[in-house]
Amino acid sequence: MSTPTLPIDYQKLFHALPDNFLLMAPNEEATVLDNTDSHVAVSLKSRSQVVGKPLFEAYPVADQNEVDILAGSHAHVRQHRTPHTMPLIRYDLERPAEQGGGFEERYWQATHYPILDEQGSLLYVLQKTEDVTEQHRTFLRNQQMQRELAEQQERTRFIVESLPVMIWTTRPDGTPESFNARWMEFTGASQQEVAGKGWLALLHPEDAPRVAQQWKQAVAKPALFQIEYRLRRHDGQYRWLLVQALPRFTPEGEVSMWIGCGIDIQAQKQLVEELLVTNEQQAALSDQAYQAYQLAESQRLTLNNLLMTAPAVICILRGAEHRYEFVNPEYQRLFPNRQLVGNTVLEALPELADQGIQQLLDQVYETGEPFIGNEIEILLAQEGSSELRKHYFNFTYQLFKENGQKAGITVFAYDVTDLVSARK
Repeated sequence: MSTPTLPIDYQKLFHALPDNFLLMAPNEEATVLDNTDSHVAVSLKSRSQVVGKPLFEAYPVADQNEVDILAGSHAHVRQHRTPHTMPLIRYDLERPAEQGGGFEERYWQATHYPILDEQGSLLYVLQKTEDVTEQHRTFLRNQQMQRELAEQQERTRFIVESLPVMIWTTRPDGTPESFNARWMEFTGASQQEVAGKGWLALLHPEDAPRVAQQWKQAVAKPALFQIEYRLRRHDGQYRWLLVQALPRFTPEGEVSMWIGCGIDIQAQKQLVEELLVTNEQQAALSDQAYQAYQLAESQRLTLNNLLMTAPAVICILRGAEHRYEFVNPEYQRLFPNRQLVGNTVLEALPELADQGIQQLLDQVYETGEPFIGNEIEILLAQEGSSELRKHYFNFTYQLFKENGQKAGITVFAYDVTDLVSARK
């Protein structure tokens, strides 16, 4: 007894298929013959609007559509009678008038399949299409985020390497992890030589045990760490440094790393020693001035993210016009209620116009030679008054480049007004 053949409506079955299928004639125009209901939904056109029309008339071509790739895939199937998968393409779809008209940006992945008869002749070309617009946009957003993250990391690395201060980081247990270029240039040591506890060998023999003990205690009870010691320079001379380190805590309160920096204070040390030899009273004043200087440095040198809490006057001037791009809180504190970022130096601080600062900046930008000023007198306007007050600064102007081209000047300075006043 044979099984009865049940009538099947294959066109209805085709329409109900869950994928986006488009059936086309094997002619060059790729005349649309039929499509599935899911294809109707994703293509923004009813079946009656496209059946019987050439492919690119049924789905009008926008300027940005990658028509050649689509047409080439169709031609491949007609010529070789084998499936062909296209790379991802952009093909915008015409929006219905009730949705505002125009074209809607879309991205697609598609494969064309040959439908052959018993003799191998091409009857139809079947397109299986997948709308990957959202996936592609997510991919592009991720790429943009990665580029922005890489740029931020490179920017931070560049600023850290450009600052005229020795910076280092350690692991939570206090083991050194990295030293910036300034530190390596100062010591002349290699990364291998300073790994582990090797950095202690660069300290003066009289200072090394004290520093090691105090650093061990600081790691055990994490808090702001400050110390002075002598570090051997690349020429064998020991120089006094003022060093501070700050632990970085996780949200759970655990130390994730330490960030530290060192400033060469040899000149200040020598000054204090000379004053002590000259006169006891003068030495006392110098000691007070130096202690005040140390306190100021202590407040300024606390590092948080290497910049915003740096204990020095730091700014970045962009371009030949010396426009403020970045100022740290110490710098802004000199000029309360003044808008610095976005303005040039002379726009923000007009009182500097006749004091030679603009000329110094121009010289550094043009020649590329750094300028180091010691106890430079600068007149600054006071808040709420036109009166100018004398300030003294030790500062460094240094050109920085981006992609091999001049980009601007980094400014790193200390206000030594009290120290100069005390000495005078």
